[in-house]
Amino acid sequence: KITKKSGKVVGVEELKTAIKDIIELEDKNKPLSDLEIVKLLDTQDFSIARRTVAKYRESMNILNTKKRKLK
Repeated sequence: KITKKSGKVVGVEELKTAIKDIIELEDKNKPLSDLEIVKLLDTQDFSIARRTVAKYRESMNILNTKKRKLK
């Protein structure tokens, strides 16, 4: 479970969905780094570390920034 900044407790699946949505909407020529994803999640009331984003991104088999970039 994840606790949002507002104090609301949500499941990990909600966080994973938020990460996935952000990555799906990113510019494929300039993909977002994990740190940039953290900043966007912060605007959605999530307060998590960059390592947490990396962990969940990898668990969903989403590649890192360099490998997601279109050539």
